[in-house]
Amino acid sequence: MDSSEIQAVKNRFGIIGSSPVLNHAINVAIQVAATDLTVLITGESGSGKESFSKIIHSISSRKHGPFIAINCGAIPEGTIDSELFGHEKGAFTGALDSRKGYFETTNGGTIFLDEVGEMPIGTQSRLLRVLENGEYIRVGSSKVMKTNVRVVAATNVNLLEAVNNGKFREDLYYRLNTVPIYVPPLRDRGEDVLLLFRKFTNDFSERYRTKPVRLDAEARDVLMQYAFPGNIRQLKNIAEQITILETDKELPISALTLNHYLNPIQPSGRKALVPMRTAEDSSNSFSERELLYKVLFDMRRDVTELKKLVRSVLENEKYGGEILKDHQELFSSLNTPEPAISQPTIEPARLLTPHQRNVDLDRYSDERSEIEDVIHVTAEEESLSLEDKEKEMIIKALRKNNNKRKYAASALGISERTLYRKIKQYDIEE
Repeated sequence: MDSSEIQAVKNRFGIIGSSPVLNHAINVAIQVAATDLTVLITGESGSGKESFSKIIHSISSRKHGPFIAINCGAIPEGTIDSELFGHEKGAFTGALDSRKGYFETTNGGTIFLDEVGEMPIGTQSRLLRVLENGEYIRVGSSKVMKTNVRVVAATNVNLLEAVNNGKFREDLYYRLNTVPIYVPPLRDRGEDVLLLFRKFTNDFSERYRTKPVRLDAEARDVLMQYAFPGNIRQLKNIAEQITILETDKELPISALTLNHYLNPIQPSGRKALVPMRTAEDSSNSFSERELLYKVLFDMRRDVTELKKLVRSVLENEKYGGEILKDHQELFSSLNTPEPAISQPTIEPARLLTPHQRNVDLDRYSDERSEIEDVIHVTAEEESLSLEDKEKEMIIKALRKNNNKRKYAASALGISERTLYRKIKQYDIEE
């Protein structure tokens, strides 16, 4: 596909960015628009899936026909059949007149079914019939009606997982997924984040008649590393807040100032735990790891106390002195004061979410290093400092992954932002 055609579509629909994954999604939308194939758009909430449905309709042969967007998750289960397929007078309590459904009013056009994964099973079977042969029946009627509607569906949930859980029909999934389009989340679009932020702040500065804000180099790095769980919607809100609340527009926004908007203060006065970008996200592993660390800390303390008790008993026994002399290495650690290590606080009624895992992982990095010392480190390695070992592991991970921080952070089991901070701390050359 000619890049100029993709750029023309971006200009027409106000799409900002040039990341390869975004361009690929637009390219697929342009190609499939000329057909009547059913399209399934997947992506996270707020990533802009509805824009792709409008692209498909606006450059298709149905562009002069009606277009309607329906949020399936916002319609109550008891009325969604009536909304989509219509009903006859007296079909149910409150049905005082006959009513046309969306599949009838959009005949010859396109219907966009957003959050199709929230559609009830009964309605799914009706939708499948429309997709198969263009037939449907109004609620309370026995008359088969025909429609010529192009269906574009979207979801932010894993439909295959919903199929396995019995919440979505398998035959409907494969019928909807004739042509899949994946809309990438904002965190996977690279420097598009900075382009969008500049566009939003310029727009808001014009609206509120103020100077546009600027970010310094460190603030730009922070913005690039943020996960944006709310995607474009969240970025737009942050841009508007900064434009309104930051009155000094002469100096660029610092990373510290930007973090106030990325990490909002909760009513309790505690900063909310917000997700940072990581290479991978293992659902409950950090909750279990956190508990494991606490158990291991308790075990080490108990072993130390037990050693003290045994030594005390032996010192008062007749042959205890000889035993202590023969096993000096066993009790030698008691003569060396242990470093003070703060134990992670476990709140019994609070389980950490996957995103909270990424932020709290920084908090426990020192504790994790100490625990790994207790379990894995040999007597020879104990002579090395934790900082030297940490620096060595970071250098090895970077070399192994061709200096790609994302994959190196994944190999080390830390967030990409923590890796960036460690590289600066140890002055590591990449």
